[in-house]
Amino acid sequence: MTTSGTHTLQEIQAQPEAWAAVLKAAREQAQAWQAFVGQEQGDTTLFFGCGSTHYLSMTAASVLQALTGRTARAVPSAELFLFPETWVPASNRVNGIAVSRSGTTTETLRAADFLAEKYGVAIAAVTCYENTPLEERSSFTLISPEGYEESIAQTRSFSSMLVGCIALAAVAAGRSDYLEKLAFLPSVGGRLMQASESVVRSLGQDSGIGQVFFLGSGPRYGLACEAMLKLKEMSLTTSEAYHFLEFRHGPKSMVDEGTLVVGHLSEAAREAEVAVLREMKELGGRILVLTEAKDGLDWADHVIGFQSDLPEVTRLPLYLPTLQLLAYYRAVGKGLDPDAPRNLDAVVQL
Repeated sequence: MTTSGTHTLQEIQAQPEAWAAVLKAAREQAQAWQAFVGQEQGDTTLFFGCGSTHYLSMTAASVLQALTGRTARAVPSAELFLFPETWVPASNRVNGIAVSRSGTTTETLRAADFLAEKYGVAIAAVTCYENTPLEERSSFTLISPEGYEESIAQTRSFSSMLVGCIALAAVAAGRSDYLEKLAFLPSVGGRLMQASESVVRSLGQDSGIGQVFFLGSGPRYGLACEAMLKLKEMSLTTSEAYHFLEFRHGPKSMVDEGTLVVGHLSEAAREAEVAVLREMKELGGRILVLTEAKDGLDWADHVIGFQSDLPEVTRLPLYLPTLQLLAYYRAVGKGLDPDAPRNLDAVVQL
């Protein structure tokens, strides 16, 4: 008989192996991906998914556009067929990349069908399972071979699919140097989880924290949204995600001594982001910072430094395991089962 949260913890801890496996798969399929990209006719690449995979799409679209210069947007799957005029450019020239852990989510399948039937779009897919309805609809599919999960809340599936998306963006951009650097990601991730576990265990079990805000800029905003969702799903904790500087425009009124503010610090906007976090500290909030370099952050309550020496875009997945552990320990501390969040199913099928 398993104990509460066993699957979730194992899946979080197994992420380095899942990252290595999807990187191998991406390298093996690089030629097929380049052929698919070479056939693209669209002005805009639309990443689409639901829930966690929508947030993943937000980060993946940011990375693809940053590396290739091609316009890329993230869309909740249902928005594509409910409000296509909002998302599809007037030229009707779009490319579609579907992201789905199971490959069976109803809204994502319907969005893929809609794009194919109305606009003649060839669909690419990123998923964790073989022989699914989504794979049948896709001209190119990248499968994370060790991204499968027993738990309802996505952890290693999310991060491994993100690693795969970053690898595909690097291939599309001709950045072989990024592909080489991504190979170091699993070892860095394993070390980081060990180094940060005591901090997030303590924070997760701290009953004095009543609400958590996750802040991220650029591609990190999607990661902040996913961290927010994990905390809500697993631990039923009040949590929200914001762009760093947007947090000043109203939401900071919520900050008090029972608030934890988590900053996904970047290099490009570090000075502006640190200024926001220092302001929230002055308002009484507790501050947890995730960053590559810990220099100049001794004023924060907790700082987790990656010290990866990896290019900024390749280290994006490193933000995830630490905050997944925070959600896990928060749930366990409240007597909840992270493996089976309240009211949720692993796949939404309508």
